[in-house]
Amino acid sequence: MKYGKYHNYELEPALDIQGWDNHAFSGWEAIRKELGRHMDHCRVFVFDLYPGTDKEEVAKELALLSPALMVDCETCLLPPQQLEQLLALSLPQDPVFGVMFYGRLENCFDPASLDALRTEIERSDGPIFLYGTGASLVTKGDMLVYLDLPRWEIQLRYRRGMTNWLADNPDAPILEKYKRGFFVEWRIADRHKSELLGSLDYLIETTSPGHPNMVSGNAFRSALKTAASRPFRLKPYFDPGVWGGQWMKENFGLPEGPPNYAWSFDGVPEENSLQFRFGQVTLEIPAIDLVLFCPRHLLGERVHARFGAEFPIRFDLLDTIEGGNLSLQVHPLTEYIGQTFGMHYTQDESYYILDAAEDGDACVYLGLKENVDSKRMASDLYRAKSGEALFPAEEYVNKIPVKKHDHVLIPAGTIHCSGKNTMVLEISATPYIFTFKLWDWGRMGLDGLPRPTHLEHGLKNIQWDWDTPWVKKNLIHQEEVLEESGHHKVERTGLHTRQFIDTFRYTFSESIEIACKDSVQMLNLVDGGQITISSKTGAFPPFDVHYAETAVVPAALDAYSVRPSGISEGETVMIIVASVR
Repeated sequence: MKYGKYHNYELEPALDIQGWDNHAFSGWEAIRKELGRHMDHCRVFVFDLYPGTDKEEVAKELALLSPALMVDCETCLLPPQQLEQLLALSLPQDPVFGVMFYGRLENCFDPASLDALRTEIERSDGPIFLYGTGASLVTKGDMLVYLDLPRWEIQLRYRRGMTNWLADNPDAPILEKYKRGFFVEWRIADRHKSELLGSLDYLIETTSPGHPNMVSGNAFRSALKTAASRPFRLKPYFDPGVWGGQWMKENFGLPEGPPNYAWSFDGVPEENSLQFRFGQVTLEIPAIDLVLFCPRHLLGERVHARFGAEFPIRFDLLDTIEGGNLSLQVHPLTEYIGQTFGMHYTQDESYYILDAAEDGDACVYLGLKENVDSKRMASDLYRAKSGEALFPAEEYVNKIPVKKHDHVLIPAGTIHCSGKNTMVLEISATPYIFTFKLWDWGRMGLDGLPRPTHLEHGLKNIQWDWDTPWVKKNLIHQEEVLEESGHHKVERTGLHTRQFIDTFRYTFSESIEIACKDSVQMLNLVDGGQITISSKTGAFPPFDVHYAETAVVPAALDAYSVRPSGISEGETVMIIVASVR
């Protein structure tokens, strides 16, 4: 098997941050030494933890500094029964989906208990270490330290048996843990964290168990401002799946062991990490910290005004080469996701075909065939869900051949899935959890259990009039040439008018200029070995992007140059660029 000719994908991208090397500390011993310098003149140290941080490890290591008093703020949480009542509306019985919790972290604590703890701290001699999720709700103290970790690491810890922060559920199904995290814990934790980023004295990242890294608050904020002023990449992660393929394993040099790699997040700030290198210390933080701290510079005024501190574009990779079909699915309409789940925009998406098997059987399933009987189709889906019969997908859904560099548009409400033997760059809006699976081809999950389908939700969102003629007119082969010269071509490839993302394909052999137009941009090198992004004014160092890598271009750049690099003179490269229209 050989589908690509480039093998230079970087798995551990990091931004070098200059001038702060002596503000970074690696390992507990170095962290304790740095904190110990302040114990003579600081009485109250506050260690606020993102949910998922190993609180027991933190308490054990900090105790070696021998404070006069150590207090766990989480003794002030509401009793479990009251917490469950508070969260009940956000956590219905549905195994996958909840409703966005728009409360605040302080709603989870008993006010009288917080007051009593404040009094205890005021009356105690120092140094005092106050720790736990929400510790800064008691007091900001004389020194505020925030302990953080990215969501991907939290999800891996869930798989290893970690409970949710507000639940005693080590053996709960993994989807239940994700649901509590996505709809409740991460929402309130991000709101709380965003209020601390501008004032924290130190940040400790706890991504690797037992080996944290720490930087001063000033160094951390400088790094975030640096990232918001130049192109950067997020640290990608990869996961196997029942439909997964072999393309990424071969082309990206991924570890052997998993039977396949089904998907990768390479451009999802809510989920991915952002790595900063301070001399010999590499700090891995949640990329959402950048969105929370620098939303206007990163997103642009226009985009920030519309979405707030949320990153609206997602790039990820779906690999079915030598694998299988994705589950047949549909995403919710805007009004449905708002009324049912409390989200203000939905998961519109598209499939850019990065690569495809050469035998010609690569395909996508997209939209309904003409004159489909909705009641009969629903009946067949329910029969398939109960195990009575296989769902005859090709009786109802268009099976459309695709080839490398096709771009298929998928506005919410469109029944769809990628077929086997395709390598997809998925370009979409970011509420990634809202996929209503309709049929999974009779497969079990990697855990040996049936994969859940969501027919009650899905059938309410399928647009039954989006049939074969509509699909051909609106969703496939929508490329439009905007500019063309001897050395470059610019095409608009999508998305549909119902979608807020625009995508453009640039094919070029010499340097080109791209304007940000007051929107953050995401860029992927879909053909060619390497490009270099640079600034005409020298506003940032030249930045290299390799084949199939995704880069984020902050709106604050205004404009940038892109040129082929590391290839033969005159060789053509191709990039896909997405922005908010």
